[in-house]
Amino acid sequence: MTDTDRPDTDRPDTAHLDGTRFDTAAIHAGQDHDPVTGAVIPPVHFSTTYAQDGIGGLRHGYEYGRAGNPTRTALETQLAAIEGGARALSFASGLAAEDALLRAVLEPGDEVLLGNDVYGGTYRLIDRVLGPWGVRLRVVDLSDTEAVDAALAARAPKVVWVETPSNPLLRIADIRALADKAHAAGSLVVVDNTFASPALQRPIGLGADVVVHSTTKYLGGHSDVVGGALVFADRALAEKAQFQQFAVGGVSGPLDAWLTTRGIKTLALRMERHSANGQAVAEFLERHDRVARVYYPGLSSHPGHEVAAAQMSGFGGIVSLALGDAAAARRFAESTRVFALAESLGGVESLVNYPDAMTHASVRGTELAVPDDVVRLSVGIEHIDDLLQDLDGALAAL
Repeated sequence: MTDTDRPDTDRPDTAHLDGTRFDTAAIHAGQDHDPVTGAVIPPVHFSTTYAQDGIGGLRHGYEYGRAGNPTRTALETQLAAIEGGARALSFASGLAAEDALLRAVLEPGDEVLLGNDVYGGTYRLIDRVLGPWGVRLRVVDLSDTEAVDAALAARAPKVVWVETPSNPLLRIADIRALADKAHAAGSLVVVDNTFASPALQRPIGLGADVVVHSTTKYLGGHSDVVGGALVFADRALAEKAQFQQFAVGGVSGPLDAWLTTRGIKTLALRMERHSANGQAVAEFLERHDRVARVYYPGLSSHPGHEVAAAQMSGFGGIVSLALGDAAAARRFAESTRVFALAESLGGVESLVNYPDAMTHASVRGTELAVPDDVVRLSVGIEHIDDLLQDLDGALAAL
């Protein structure tokens, strides 16, 4: 058995889920009852290696933990089902997932067209890690139709990388329109669906080729596990990325996979509450005389509101606000009590982040630099009155 000839591990049987709705698939996909005991929750498989029935006689394709693990397989089946993809892969982090995908599809000289408001780590990976190996990068506002048309006409990129809603300014890109334009130019369309999650938005159904997730965020949902995922519309492309996953080794461990699976089972309910609280927080902030601007696609004042309403079933729990100057933004971020000052997002608890010096410090001085008066809120699922009281107190202290 060679490194380039990996057996595909068997996928748990999910034929009985055909036609079921998201909430049901999130709970049951990849979660077949244990055939030995009937356990409703499949066991966590910690084994690093698997006994063979003779040399090369693999049981269900399992040989070694880096190549495959039943708990990881179950999560990958679940991920593919909830995103409507043909295949999914689970990784140790969101950046590990992005790296495997980019290595699978790019060669020196190829170019990535990236939105001008994305997670700083994605920009850093392409520009500072892959750039020295010959990968080129262009940045454009993907919510600007004319700018996208001009960028595609000037030179067709190998990959169009879309983040919608974007991080942290919540820009909205029209996935279907972008996919049509990019495919006409011969480009691959990748959508980072971390902010929306498949509970609110399914990019593959809108024409995307690949969906990327930091499963650390809403999919895991409890700020207790780091992970990433790729979901593919096409199995052939998934196999290329799977080779990178196996050869480089950025796989998720079994307990991480199990925790992510457990989080996904409550995703639909959590996203309802995140969205309701996010909407209430955005409306409160928009009315407040101390706030200069609110970024939230659920507001009718948001320039991408209509597109978001058409391609999303809810607007999520991320709200950003501008306070007019950096000093005020820093004081606000350090003054909340329920909202904890921390990086990351998407957990059940509310967090406040100052992007310029925290999550997006790596893009200072670039086209993706975040205004220094912006604060990002990850609105949790606490009681909304407590959240609003906390924000009101922090604003009053400015």
